[in-house]
Amino acid sequence: MKFLFQFLITIAICFILQTFLPWWSMAIGCVIIGYVFNNGSLQSFVIGFLGIGLLWMGLALWIDFQTQSILTEKMNRLLPINSVVLTGLVGALVGGFASMTGALAASKSTRR
Repeated sequence: MKFLFQFLITIAICFILQTFLPWWSMAIGCVIIGYVFNNGSLQSFVIGFLGIGLLWMGLALWIDFQTQSILTEKMNRLLPINSVVLTGLVGALVGGFASMTGALAASKSTRR
């Protein structure tokens, strides 16, 4: 239950942060959420990875549908990977490592 709650909070907070702030603000949100929940490093990494990966893929698909795939077609000519998947993977890695950083900082502060 704690896993699902942290997953949903991660998506909601990071969506709100990215609406008003630069893209990297979601990493700050993931660090704070990972610190507050303190689920352990591996579980926090998975939550951040899945949450931000799905959020970024969803946002990339939404933008893709709104613009009739103009940028996606140009990116697919340059790279053999679908740009929506690449966007999701980059966001997932940043979110996962940021969430893991927060969990490790929380576990470090509770040991003292």
